[in-house]
Amino acid sequence: MSITMRQLEIFKAVVDTGQVTKAAQSLFITQSAVSLALNEMENQLGGPLFDRIGRRLELNDRGRYFLPLCREILDKLEDLDSLMNEKNGEFAGTLKLVASSTIGNYVLPYLITVFKIMHPDVHINMLVCNTNTAEKMIMDRTVDLGFLEGEVNNEKISVTNWFQDELVLITRPTKGMASEIVCDITTDLQKHKWVMREPGSGTAQIFKSKLGKYVTDLNVVMELGHTEAIKRAVAVGAGVGCLSNLAVCRAINRGWLQRIHLTGVDMTRQLFIIQHKNKAKTRLMNEFLDFCFLLSQCSEGQICLSSPEKFQELVLQFSNIR
Repeated sequence: MSITMRQLEIFKAVVDTGQVTKAAQSLFITQSAVSLALNEMENQLGGPLFDRIGRRLELNDRGRYFLPLCREILDKLEDLDSLMNEKNGEFAGTLKLVASSTIGNYVLPYLITVFKIMHPDVHINMLVCNTNTAEKMIMDRTVDLGFLEGEVNNEKISVTNWFQDELVLITRPTKGMASEIVCDITTDLQKHKWVMREPGSGTAQIFKSKLGKYVTDLNVVMELGHTEAIKRAVAVGAGVGCLSNLAVCRAINRGWLQRIHLTGVDMTRQLFIIQHKNKAKTRLMNEFLDFCFLLSQCSEGQICLSSPEKFQELVLQFSNIR
C-alpha cells in the first residue's frame, strides 16, 4: 500500500466541501483527477470511505475513522515545512490564531498590530468565534494558537494562564439615575430583565459559574451571539447585561452605558492561551507567545491589556517610534 500526500489532500478537500466538483475547484485540478485519486485510495485501503448520496459524498464509519489520521499526517507535514523554512535571525511565515469574541475584538487587533510593526514579514490570520468553536479548531489543528475567556478541559490541549479580566454588569443610563448603582447577588438579580450571550460563549460560561445557584431564576429576555449586539440592546433599554470590562469600559467612560456594581461575588476571571500539545512549536509561534506574556507581566502592559483605549494609545505611540 502506498498512499500519497496528494491523495490525502484530495480526501480532506472532499470531506471539507462534500462534493468532487467543489474539491476539484479548491485544489485547481480536474474532477476526474479527484475521482481517480479517491478510487485508488479506497482500493488501497480495502473499501469505501464515503457514502454516495446524489452528488454529495458523506463519510461512512471507515471514513470517520480515517479522517483524524489523515489530518494528523497533513498537520505534521505542514509543521515540518514551517520548521525547515525558518531563516536564522528572521521571523517570516503565517501564524493562524483563533480567539473568543472579547479577546478577538478588543485585545488581539492591537497586539497583532504592534507585533507586525516589529516583524513586517510575518502574516497573522485571526478568526473570532465562541469558546466551544475555538477549542474545536485547536483540536482539529486548523489554527496554531487560541486565546479564550472560557475554560477548556481536554487532555490534548495545553492551557496557559494569560491575564485577568473582570465581568461587569451594565444598564441603560437614564436621567436622574444614581451615579452608582449597587446590585446584591442574594436579593436583586431577579428584579432585572437580562440580555445574555449565547450558550457556548466564554462570558456566559463564566457568568453562570460565578453566580451559581442565583442564576437559575433570572428573567432572560434574549440571548445574543455578539458582544456589540448586547451593548446596543442594553443601551436602548432591553435589560441588564453582563460583559467583559474590555468590551464596555469605553462606553461606560463616555456615558453610553452605566455600570452596576455587583456585591457578594468576585467577578474577575482568568483569560487563557491554548495550543494542541502535539503541534510543533515554531520560532514564530514562540516569539508571538513571548510577546503576549511580556505584555501581561509588565505593569504598563497589564494596564493596556485591561483597557482597549490604553492599548490604542500604545499602538499609536509605537507606530510613531518605528
